[in-house]
Order: sequence, then structure tokens, then C-alpha cells
Amino acid sequence: MSKPDDLLVDVAAMVESEQTNQMSLTVVVHGAVITGRLAPESVWRQRVAEVLKDSDRLGPFSSIFMKTDVAAHRREEGQPPTHLHFHVARILQGTLGIPETGGMYRIAIKDVSAWTVGDFSYSDT
Repeated sequence: MSKPDDLLVDVAAMVESEQTNQMSLTVVVHGAVITGRLAPESVWRQRVAEVLKDSDRLGPFSSIFMKTDVAAHRREEGQPPTHLHFHVARILQGTLGIPETGGMYRIAIKDVSAWTVGDFSYSDT
């Protein structure tokens, strides 16, 4: 999308303002289908920092993600969100969700070409 969908921006803004992680969403980005729950940017950053901090090789990068005041500053300035922050998310590929346990994805709203409320999962039954 060259111009972000205003409705999707509103959804992201509500997730940010309510500080909730209960909104399930599925998006199409450059042909990839990603499904999961949205999280406020500060929560997403904190979780990524925790994961990196526990890694011997990636631990030094955790401090970059600990800047959780970035999203709060944007909200205070009245700037709309520019990214969706997914947690417990999967890239859907055929009958698989990658990774099976869910991952952390940051997606530019302007790159979303299609979306729907709710997440998708596959079942072998």
C-alpha cells in the first residue's frame, strides 16, 4: 500500500492506547500471510529485549529494544503508529505456521496489502 489504510492505523492506535494484546489480526505483506496477536510497541520491545538478553551471542542487542518510551513519545506527539507489532505470530505457508510456537514480527503498516480481524490456524483433523 502506498498510503496506509486509515482503519488499520486506527486499530494499531487503539492497541497502543489501550495497552492491550488481545487483538488478533491476519495481514498480507509482500505475498506473505502473517497471523497473530497485536501488542503495544513497548510490550513487544520488552519481550524481544528479554529474549535477546538471554542469548550469549545476541545479548548486547537487547539494549536497543529496551527503549520502550519511543512509542509513548509518538502517542504524546499525536503521531499515528507506523508499524504493527505481532507476538505469538506465525507466517502461514501451506499447512504450516512458521514458527509453530509463534514469533515476534514488526511490520510496516504501509506494506500491508490486505488484512482481516482474527487469526488463522490450520488443523490436520
